[in-house]
Amino acid sequence: MATSTKRPSPYGPRKFASIDDYHSSFEGDVRKILDQMRAAIRQAAPKATEVISYNMPAFKGNKNLVYYAANKEHLGFYPTPLPEDIFGKDLEGYQRSKGAIQFPYSKPFPVALVKKIVSYRVKMDAAATEVKPAKSVSKSAKRKTATKKKTAVKSKSRR
Repeated sequence: MATSTKRPSPYGPRKFASIDDYHSSFEGDVRKILDQMRAAIRQAAPKATEVISYNMPAFKGNKNLVYYAANKEHLGFYPTPLPEDIFGKDLEGYQRSKGAIQFPYSKPFPVALVKKIVSYRVKMDAAATEVKPAKSVSKSAKRKTATKKKTAVKSKSRR
């Protein structure tokens, strides 16, 4: 069981300037687990930038990759929605929702799982920023353009 959190939730009146600032607000076992989380993310995403987003530590590639936050009984990990078919079995035994996983302080911290998830998020982030095909024009936009052209032709012919 983890001990010595100075504050039970990352959502408080204090605004954090950096991940160092966030980590320094905790002591003991919780601080050690926060440091393990940060190290695991850095190893899996060495080019990611550390930021504070939503008053939580976050790592950013082209977009935010993952967030995490210390809570009273667990470390919340927010890697955005993950496909169940890829990570479902790895996440058995952890409380989770669509975009969150809870790592209880009473269990060993799953460094390998965090690295696996972060590596996946890095790949998805890179794939999302590759050249995207041009957006197709909607039917209503085509109609508006056609109407404008007809109006322009009529006004020229009246001159």
